[in-house]
Amino acid sequence: MEEWKAMDASDLRAYIGLLILSGVYKSRGKAAASLWDAQSGRAIFRATMQLKVFYTYSTSIRFDDRGTRAARRATDKLAAIREVWDMWVERLPRLYDPGPEVTVDEQLVAFRGRCPFRQYMPSKPAKYGIKSWVTCDAKSSYAWKMQVYSGKSSDGAPERSQGMRVVLDMTDGLKDRNVMCDNFFTSYDLGRELMATRNMTMVGTVRKNRTELPSELLTTTNRRRVLSSQFAFTPTTTLVSYLAKKNKNILLISTRHTNDEISDRNNGKPPIVLDYNRNKGGVDNLDKVIAAYSCKRKTARWPLVIFSNIVDVSSYNAFVIWREVNPNWMPRKRNKRRFFLKQLGRALVTPLIERRRCLPRAEAAAAVVKDLRMASCRDPPPRQQPEEDGAAAAAAAALWVTMTPTQREDGVIDGAVGHNDPETGRGINASCIDNEESVRVNGEGRVR
Repeated sequence: MEEWKAMDASDLRAYIGLLILSGVYKSRGKAAASLWDAQSGRAIFRATMQLKVFYTYSTSIRFDDRGTRAARRATDKLAAIREVWDMWVERLPRLYDPGPEVTVDEQLVAFRGRCPFRQYMPSKPAKYGIKSWVTCDAKSSYAWKMQVYSGKSSDGAPERSQGMRVVLDMTDGLKDRNVMCDNFFTSYDLGRELMATRNMTMVGTVRKNRTELPSELLTTTNRRRVLSSQFAFTPTTTLVSYLAKKNKNILLISTRHTNDEISDRNNGKPPIVLDYNRNKGGVDNLDKVIAAYSCKRKTARWPLVIFSNIVDVSSYNAFVIWREVNPNWMPRKRNKRRFFLKQLGRALVTPLIERRRCLPRAEAAAAVVKDLRMASCRDPPPRQQPEEDGAAAAAAAALWVTMTPTQREDGVIDGAVGHNDPETGRGINASCIDNEESVRVNGEGRVR
C-alpha cells in the first residue's frame, strides 16, 4: 500500500468506464488480464490504466465506513452498501416517468458466495443470488424503482401480505396507471387498495388457494370445453378462468376490465389474458438485456455484486433515455445498445487517458493515447442544440451510482465529459444535470 495514490473523480469514472467496456466486449467469466494482453486484448484498457491498478481498485473499493459498519449491520443487513444504494434508487424516478403500463416483478442477481440474505429461487436460471423487487416501464423496461430483499426481519417472523406490501411500496409516487404482476403479488385486496388510494388499475394472475376465489371457477371437470372462459364480477373487479388446456386452469384478476368480452382469435382468449401477456415481461426483458452486456466480474463479495448490478441497470436506463430523447438516432441500425455502451465507456475513460504522462509500451495502446491528445488539441466542438442536451441525463445515471454525498455537494461530476459519435458526429456527454421539467416522448414514457 506504500505506492497507493488517492483515487479522484476521473479515476473512478475511468474504472466504471472499463467495467462497462468489459461488458461490451463480453468478457464475463474471463480473466481481466485477457483484456490487457498486448496481442489479443483491447488497446483502450492498456491506454486507460495498468492492470495492477484495476485489480487494486476492484479489491479495495468499499461503499461505507468500515469502522461503523458493525453497529449499522445490527439493524440493516444491507449496511455495507446502503448509502450508495439509497442515493441511486432515489435518483431513478427523477429521470423518467413510466408510460401507462408498469410491471412489478422480482429480479435475481446470480451469486453463490456468503451473503446473509442470499435467496434460492429454483424457477430462475441462476438458482442462487440476491433478490430485488423491481418496477419497470412495461414497454421500455426502464427500471423506475428497485428494492433489495434482505430476508426476514430480525425477529425471524414471516411477513404477512408481503406481495401486497411490495406492490404498494414499488408503485409509491405513481397514479393513473395500470400495474401488471404475477400470482405472488396479486390479490383482491391489492386491487381495491390501488384503485381507492392511487386511481391505479391492476391485472395479474392469481393463485388458486386465495380464499376470495369462488369455487365455481376453480373446477376443471370434463364437461368444460378447452379454450373456454368463465367470468365472475364485483362492482370493481373482474375474475376470469381460462382453460388453456385440459386440467390447466389459468386465473386472472383485473380491475381494468369490466365485461366478459372474448377475442375473435382462434384460441378465444379474453382481453384480460391478452393484456397481461402483452405487458407482463417488463422486468424479464430487463434481465435479458442486462445479461447481454453485463459488467459483472467474478467476486466473493456481495456488495460488489450489487454494485455491478447498479452499473448494469444504470447503463441500460441511460440507453432508454438517450433513445427516447433522440428517436431518429441511428435509424435502421442494429446493435444500437452495444454502440451506445461503447461510446459511454469511452467517454468515461477519456479524461484519464488524456492526462497520462507516459505512453503505454504497447503500440496499439500508445496510438489510442496519441489520438486522444491530438483530438483534445483541436478546436472544441460547437455547443449542442437544446434537444441533444437530454442525453446528458442518460449518461448521468451511469455516473451517479458511485458518488458520495460529499462529492455531490462539491460538484465533482458537474462538468461534462464526452466526445463526438464517429458515425453521426453528435456528442455523447457524461455530465450530471438536475432538470425537473418533463418532456412527453412519443406519447409513452416521459424523460425528466
